[in-house]
Amino acid sequence: MNTVRIRPINTGFVTMVPSLYLYHHSAIKYYPNASQKAEEFPVFTYLIEGGEKLVLVDTGMSDTRRADTYHHPGSYQPKGMSIIEQLQEIGYKPTDIDIVVFTHLHWDHCFYMDQFTNAQFIVHAKEYAFAMDPIPLYYKSYEAPELGIVRPFEGIAMTLVEGETEIIPHVRVFETPGHSVGHQAVEVDTNSGSYIICGDAIFILDNLKPIEQIHYDITPPNRYVDIVETWQSIEKIKNRAQGEDWILTCHDRSMLQRVKDNPILD
Repeated sequence: MNTVRIRPINTGFVTMVPSLYLYHHSAIKYYPNASQKAEEFPVFTYLIEGGEKLVLVDTGMSDTRRADTYHHPGSYQPKGMSIIEQLQEIGYKPTDIDIVVFTHLHWDHCFYMDQFTNAQFIVHAKEYAFAMDPIPLYYKSYEAPELGIVRPFEGIAMTLVEGETEIIPHVRVFETPGHSVGHQAVEVDTNSGSYIICGDAIFILDNLKPIEQIHYDITPPNRYVDIVETWQSIEKIKNRAQGEDWILTCHDRSMLQRVKDNPILD
């Protein structure tokens, strides 16, 4: 019997303007309720328990000062919500984590890496290459040295993967580029079915919705490095998933209530 289970963990709140960030400008008129003001959105990571090794998908966002100063103003990490504190709350130390799989290396997905001293870090080869040498537009996303700060993955050995790759039995990654150059999603087989941890390939569940008036089979977001790859990756996840409930986002606020109702997915 498959004993793999998934524990969603929210590591804080990032601010985004939905009408500018979460919906492509060509689609925004079909979402008249999308706010034009900054709103809070969660930053979820996912702990995969019960398999051959203890696996964490992303390590979450930074502390409040760094998030607010260098990234999205107003973003914050309440006391007790860092990935380190949250792991301790459920009985783990960061040194217990065997593998960390990154969907990508933006600042809100890879903080506190230096504390996972026993972990193997896995990231897509294209993502790592770009993160180490981004264009200036992405200096903040990857905390480039030009900002005068040390990026979370500086000097840390990474295992680079490409294509669909098994991490451990019942856990695999597959490519979902577009939001970033080497973005990947993580598919996890549990006893009840397969979940897809989609990182930022899908920001919110509205990105899955078709807009029939303009022949869109999805609703693309407005934050991407490549809109074609973004579109195709959303389609890939949508077609591969058993249904919307099997898609686990990083930033959709519906996850907050879902975790309250069911803190472990198995």
